[in-house]
Amino acid sequence: MDFQKYIHAVGTGIKGNRDLSFEESEDMMKQILDRKVHNEQIAAFLLGWRLKPETTDEFRGAISACDSYITPKTIENSIELGYPFDGKTRNPYIFPLVAKVLEDSGLNLVVIGDDMQPAKEGITIKDICTHIELNSNIHYFDRADFFKELHELTDIRMRLGLRTGFNTIEKLPRVANSEYAITGVFHKPYVQKYVEVFSDRYKKFALLQGNEGTPELFSKGRLWIANGNKTEEFIVDPEFYGINYQKSWDSITLEESLEQLLNPSNEYLKLAKLNAAIFLFVSDKAKSIEIGYEMLNG
Repeated sequence: MDFQKYIHAVGTGIKGNRDLSFEESEDMMKQILDRKVHNEQIAAFLLGWRLKPETTDEFRGAISACDSYITPKTIENSIELGYPFDGKTRNPYIFPLVAKVLEDSGLNLVVIGDDMQPAKEGITIKDICTHIELNSNIHYFDRADFFKELHELTDIRMRLGLRTGFNTIEKLPRVANSEYAITGVFHKPYVQKYVEVFSDRYKKFALLQGNEGTPELFSKGRLWIANGNKTEEFIVDPEFYGINYQKSWDSITLEESLEQLLNPSNEYLKLAKLNAAIFLFVSDKAKSIEIGYEMLNG
């Protein structure tokens, strides 16, 4: 189908714009991934799509197209962690410590990385996973290996320099056939959209109001778990568990982030246990976060 039709659908203003159908969005995504259209057309569509803005059906169609390019490698007893690809700028990562805490639980963590994408210019999952030795229960998938078509769009996205619909659909590629997944969300109004887009791809799907848009809790926040048509909300406060972690950076370097992982403070280790308890709860290995935390401290 002529790609110009899709640019016209998202780029002619309020009166002329229209939403794409699931099938159109699937076709749009395949044309972009196959590089059947010019780079300028890709950038124009992504900008217009963001401003229109994107719909649930459009996201689902695009994800369906992405699925056809990926050959999953099943990791049993795993939870997929959906991190943003633009990285962290103000805080270290905690998932490597969480994996150590979960070493005897039987739960595997699946993380996906790639070169930095717009727009935060932070420290990425790939930066961390390629600079430290990971526990055996962390399974790192590099997108350059399992989904090179999307990886190779990095240059276009970086030249555009803005968040696009790709920032949403790329978080959870289900590359490990995980039954459980958790991703980060900034604002409550986006919770329902994420649930509509991703929840039927997993046995249980969760969203965390985590640090810098990640599925990592550093301070009081909300956890949402989708169960069929219902979404249950939980408030999680580290202070309730006697955790008083205080971040000490306005911005953080890769070296500082790695140092925090290699030589963690006692409070940071407690925080890792709380995050581990959240993952146990989401993956049905603990009946509540409180019970999961007790299990890890027993």
